[in-house]
Amino acid sequence: MPNAVFVLDFGAQYSQLIARRVRECGVYCEIVPYDTTWSELSARRPAALILSGGPESTLVKDAPDMDGAILKSGVPILGICYGMQLLAREIGAELVKLDHSEYGPATLRVSNRETPLFDGVEESSRVWMSHGDSVVELPKGYCALASTGRCRIAAMGSPKERVYGVQFHPEVVHSQYGRTVLENFLHKIAGLGDDWKMESFLDRAVEDVRARIGSARAICALSGGVDSAVAATLVGRAIGDRLTCIFVDHGLLRQGEVEQVVAAFREILHLNVVAVDARKRFLKKLRDVEDPERKRIIIGHEFIEVFEREAARIRGVKFLVQGTLYPDVIESKTPLSKAGHKIKSHHNVGGLPAKMGLKLIEPLRELFKDEVRELGRVLGLPRAIVERQPFPGPGLAVRIIGDVTEDRLEIVRAADAIVREEIDGASLDPHPWQYFAVLTPVKSVGVMGDGRSYANLVAVRAITSDDGMTADWARLPHTLLERIASRIVNEVHGVNRVAYDITTKPPATVEWE
Repeated sequence: MPNAVFVLDFGAQYSQLIARRVRECGVYCEIVPYDTTWSELSARRPAALILSGGPESTLVKDAPDMDGAILKSGVPILGICYGMQLLAREIGAELVKLDHSEYGPATLRVSNRETPLFDGVEESSRVWMSHGDSVVELPKGYCALASTGRCRIAAMGSPKERVYGVQFHPEVVHSQYGRTVLENFLHKIAGLGDDWKMESFLDRAVEDVRARIGSARAICALSGGVDSAVAATLVGRAIGDRLTCIFVDHGLLRQGEVEQVVAAFREILHLNVVAVDARKRFLKKLRDVEDPERKRIIIGHEFIEVFEREAARIRGVKFLVQGTLYPDVIESKTPLSKAGHKIKSHHNVGGLPAKMGLKLIEPLRELFKDEVRELGRVLGLPRAIVERQPFPGPGLAVRIIGDVTEDRLEIVRAADAIVREEIDGASLDPHPWQYFAVLTPVKSVGVMGDGRSYANLVAVRAITSDDGMTADWARLPHTLLERIASRIVNEVHGVNRVAYDITTKPPATVEWE
């Protein structure tokens, strides 16, 4: 990938956000572990490097470090928070531990107006700080560029070396001119253009898929969501009728979804679709399984077995297409930095068997969710598909806490239909990014029809987000919540109580399991 920027991840909670912001500036960006060697990086011809923040201190023994050859490479570098402190330590600057850490909003005062890093940034602006150490003295060749009330050197740089550091976080919205700072580094210091466009990504992806598959055939795993729809359409553009889409009804889909999905892919996208009824198979495998991680892995394994069985009936099939996204990869894989943590296995990443008879094609694994939607628009997909809210591959199995049975599926399916119908019909600004019902393992006492009831608690989840990496709970009108709760209790047999989830991500995930 030409003109690629790489983020060295030191365990920061904002590493993915840095990559997103860089892409928003029109520059392609990927995240790599902090201990990636320069020989590995140089082979990928990085146009610039960004060192992320991190939870550690550069002053402690065994603090996360980087290959010393990186600083000598001549590639433009921007250090953020921990990244700046690491740069400072490497160049021989003096660092000290603060008596009181600096967290949250601060006022940045630019002291050097000649630096291109702060072009277009007012002399005084709001930034977001999060650090316990501070740079207090710089060596020859480096100069202080800005300060805050408690941080004398809040930004530093060397125009000759094209190495810069900022103590604040330009990637978060709380930093008033954060995007401007990133744009200045990318375009004015690193000299990069803004040619990361979906059209160029599409052309490259189609060529890559066509070259990799060659004259073979492929099958695509359809879930009905925007990810698989975009992946299927992209691969279909590359290899035409040599793609067969396989839609598996695992019995874990939403109300009316099987008929809607099959019709959409056949009649709107004009794709070759084989529908497979595997409901009994999946439910049998999930019987008495309560652990969410086991559910995901079981479903992932069953998906692959079904696909391989169907593929065996199609001559020349050697590839399996999946709509894996970058957040799936980040959350599922071994942490990019040793300070990171695996969140959960995704059905199409961590849940895959070690050995497969088919080779994977994942044309979207470099993209975030909102980028996939943009790609869908470029491909000409209908709005109803592009803007459809995300739905997990394991389906309603991860929206039932505990054992998955036919009866419990019917409860959550009916409650979910009410939630979607009511929110879809409401005029909301912003409209929630995702909204659904969760069947909890909790039962409570109620009064229904002048008699005592002991029935299930259903939780309602509605969130706002751009990409699924972070999310806020949707502030739904009380009248809407009241209507949703009333309908669920009155129309769904076996439910007598409804709760609304007001937890953000983090600390929670979007799904309950």
